[in-house]
Amino acid sequence: MVSSGSVAADRPRRWVVGWTGASGAVYGVKLCKELLAAGIEVHLVVSDAGWRVLKEELGWDAARRKEALAEGLGLDESSALKFYPFGDIGAAIASGSFLCEGMVVVPCSMGTLSAIAHGSADNLLTRSADVALKEGRPLLLVPRETPLHAIHLENMLKLARLGVRIVPAMPAFYHGPQTLEDAVDFVVGKVLDGMNVPHRLFRRWGETHDNI
Repeated sequence: MVSSGSVAADRPRRWVVGWTGASGAVYGVKLCKELLAAGIEVHLVVSDAGWRVLKEELGWDAARRKEALAEGLGLDESSALKFYPFGDIGAAIASGSFLCEGMVVVPCSMGTLSAIAHGSADNLLTRSADVALKEGRPLLLVPRETPLHAIHLENMLKLARLGVRIVPAMPAFYHGPQTLEDAVDFVVGKVLDGMNVPHRLFRRWGETHDNI
């Protein structure tokens, strides 16, 4: 069930997830589905531009946000997803006292990446990322932009030097993808690897198809 506000304290694993206005909304949706299926509590915040992309790329009704999330993610009353408004800077995930394993932003726009790199925390998404940095928790960013200019690259280098894991949305082909879903699964699988979440989304190098 989609809800907002405080969260249960009895979950063994919880991650903060951000969706932004970069192309590739499907990556964020697939990641959340995988995390929920693995029994991991997801605390989700979506930027206004992110909702625009969800509408344009996936046909989600951005005017009915909670309903769109429930339908798009296949949520029910037992689903461990908590949704927070983008402007709710006083939400639980804006505080370092909120315990979680870390945060991932997927897809991550260059604007959001720049804000995080420069400590700008004027909305819940960038504030949550700032919290991850100050608390020394894992922070993963999945940028989706091409081509990249020097400012993009400098911002990514700055964050990488701070320990942020940069996981560009770059599908591979050694595993023999046959569909668009296969390509998406590879990128999401690499993100899950960085989060230390087991998965079987793609065939790893050296594995046979029977190993999947």
